[in-house]
Formats: sequence, C-alpha cells, structure tokens
Amino acid sequence: MSAVVDFLMRFFGGFILIYMCVIIVTYTGMLIFALIEMRKQYKLDKTALDEDYIDAFYSKPLSIIIPAYNEEVGVVDSIHSVLNLKYPQTELIVVNDGSTDKTQEIVIEQFKMKKIPKVVKEQIKSKPILNIYQSEIHHNLYLIEKENGGKADALNAGINLAKYPYFCSIDGDSILDEKSLLRVMKPIIMSNEEVIAAGGNVRIANGLDVHMGSVYQKRELPNRPLVLMQIIEYTRAFMMGRISLAKFNLILIISGAFSVFAKEWVVKVGGYSVQTIGEDMELVVKLHRYLYENKVKKRIEFVPDPVCWTEAPESLGVLRKQRRRWHQGLIESLAKHKKMTLNPKYGKIGMISFPYFWMVECFGPIIELGGHIYIIVALFMGKVYFEFALLLALLFILYGSILSAFSVLMETWSVNVYSGTKNFFKLILLSLTEAFWYRPLSMIWRCEAFIQVLLGRKSWGHMKRVGLSKKTRQKRRDLPK
Repeated sequence: MSAVVDFLMRFFGGFILIYMCVIIVTYTGMLIFALIEMRKQYKLDKTALDEDYIDAFYSKPLSIIIPAYNEEVGVVDSIHSVLNLKYPQTELIVVNDGSTDKTQEIVIEQFKMKKIPKVVKEQIKSKPILNIYQSEIHHNLYLIEKENGGKADALNAGINLAKYPYFCSIDGDSILDEKSLLRVMKPIIMSNEEVIAAGGNVRIANGLDVHMGSVYQKRELPNRPLVLMQIIEYTRAFMMGRISLAKFNLILIISGAFSVFAKEWVVKVGGYSVQTIGEDMELVVKLHRYLYENKVKKRIEFVPDPVCWTEAPESLGVLRKQRRRWHQGLIESLAKHKKMTLNPKYGKIGMISFPYFWMVECFGPIIELGGHIYIIVALFMGKVYFEFALLLALLFILYGSILSAFSVLMETWSVNVYSGTKNFFKLILLSLTEAFWYRPLSMIWRCEAFIQVLLGRKSWGHMKRVGLSKKTRQKRRDLPK
C-alpha cells in the first residue's frame, strides 16, 4: 500500500510540476511577444494616424448596438459616450430586451424618443420586436423594444435593424473613449477587409469620475482590493494574452463589452448563439470554423489601444457568479466545437488555439486545484515530498503573481491608462498577493462551472449595477464642504 501511495504521489506531483512549467514558459513567451508588439506601437504617433485614415473611415460606416436589460443606472452614460465618439458615420441602436425596470422610460425621456413605423428584415432569428423609437434630437439614435430573449437575442435584433456593413457591440454599462472606434476600426481599414472582426481593450471604471458618458479623472484608483485585483486581472488578460494570440490569428475570445464585426460574416454564421452563455466567444469560434470550412482567408484582431470602460463587481458574491458564468461559457463553446481540436482541417486554430484553451484556460482550474491539494498532502507526509511541495508552491506564486506584476509594468510602459507613481506601486504590490487569496478564490469559482455544466444548469445571471455616474455623485456628496 505504501508503494502504491508513493507511486501515485510521485506521478501526480511530476504531472503538476511539468504542467506548471509548461504554463509558465507559455505565458512568459506570450509576455515577450506582447512586449515586442507593444514596442512597435509605442513608437507610432497615434493621433497622426487617426487623421491620416479619417477619409477611409467614411467608407466604413458602422452601427453601434447596446443590448440593455435592467440597465437604468448606466445606460444613459453609455449612450452619451457613444454620441461623443469621434467617428464620421454611425448609428446607435439601443435594444431594450424586456427590461423590468425603467430602462426604456429613461431612454425615451432623456433623448426625446418617438415611436416610428419601420420594417425590419429578419436576417437572423430573434424574439419579436414590439416597437421601434427614434430620437428627435439625435436622428441616428434608435431604440428597439422587444420581448426578453437574453443578450445574444438582443444583439441579433440589433443586427437585423442595423443598416451599415459593420457593427460594434458594447455592454449597457460600458463607456468608450472618444477615439475608441477610430482605433478599433483601423486594422479593418488597413487590411483591405481581410480583418472581419476586432476587439478593444476593456478597463475598469469603478472609482473614476464619470459624467455624461466621459471619464474625466484617471489618476486615482479605487482602494478596494477586490476591484484593484480585477484591474490587474484585466490588464494581464488583455495586455499579455490577447495581444500575443491575435498576433498569430489564434484568438478565440474578443470581449463582448467592446468589439466590432463585419455584418456580412456574422449573418452567414447565424449571428449570436442564444443556446450558450458565452455568446461573444461562441461567435468568434463560429467565424473561425466557417472561414476554415469554406477556405476563406480572413483575420480576427485585438487592438490594445482603444479603451472601453466598464463597471466591475464590488462584492465576492456577484464576482463569483460572473466568473462562474464566463467559465461555463468557455466550456460550452469548446465542447460544442470539439471536432476542431487537433484537427488539421482547421489550421492553427485547431492545432494550437483549441489545445491551448482546453488545457490552460478550461482544465487549468481543476489541475491547479489538484496542485493545491497535493501541496497540503505532501507537506503533511514530509520527507522528499516536503521539498517537492515547496517547489510547487513557488511555481504557483510565480504563475499567479510575478506574471501579473510584469503585465502591470508593461501596461504602465506602453498604454499607461492608470498613470501615476502611486497607482503603479499600488498595483504592483497587490499583484504580488494574488496567489495567496484572489487566485484560489477564482480557481474555486471556475471549478464550480464544471458542476453547472455536468448538472445541465444554465444561469445567465445579471450583475446588479451601482452605476458609474451614480457613484461619482455619491463621492461628490461625501466630500467635505
């Protein structure tokens, strides 16, 4: 019995050790590729490039779709941020997906909306549209009133109404920087339509000064560790992971909070899926699959410079539901398209992207949980296992903290969204604590997603919004007179 236990401990410990080394090498490589790419962009005069391509943007008008379900506290700021965008030709479509709060009434009142007769060609199936409104003060602003069908269904309804060849989807609580659209559309313009989709950078706006759809203050970060850790997490995911994957056309996820698509290709793949929780990843995977099966050479890009500000959860309960939902969406998309895994027919996506997402992103939490359990058991068993447990613990710290710190360094050196020495050191110091509290929590939440999938439970959930401007007003009221 002792020999069997010894063999199992050595085998499992060796597996975890090799796995962690491969992960660290992979992420280090991604970090290096991202640094090289950011260095190239750092030398460019982005303002000059915006002006150089302004004429080309006239030939690529786009529709902006905001799906809204119970977004009464944030939707007005999101609309204002879109109306403030510097882009030659746009229309804005707000889709009220059967909200039970005052989302629709607020939009109608704030923007003087009037009901209009309009025939909508159903290119993608969606729940029935009840009414369509148009603003009397912003003639390019529309509101769709429809039966509740979920975010994916709301986006499909917006696509059906959209009249332009490209559309941008943003969340109902998101706020765009004024040049975001110019810069996220640039790879599409420059590629002569080889790029059919592009995602932008998402940043957390909690604690910042937001008014009338604009972020005015970017110098002070919030003091809540949970929000700060999400800032670090977003920085690592966007600045390191997506830049390097997009460089080789390997990206499977572009954020639904801010992404642009060529309408033609989205219609061809049937639009957003209403059957999966992760509708944004599912759409990207469907596009890749369609392109390879029809032997069409197109690309999907990630652009690190344009910024979309979003509201992050401020409680463990809400954050847990969000991360569990995200991971469940990842599992569902990978399982639905499992035939692409290690299938040469799907090129780099099948041979590299899918194995990476299966082993690192999907099963990573379970393997990591096993590693934590092994460390605890090995410490109690002593002898040679004690040194092995310490080695694994150091690898977990390197994986969970050091790479996050380097991501913060890269963000400060390149984009520098969170400027200031104080902010820099606050993020760096907190990132070094990630492996001790935040990452284990995130790991457990993501493992819960497997239970949800096995039990066949689908819970889209809804994050209770505080509202960025509402928090700003509260912050001003709390200031000493």
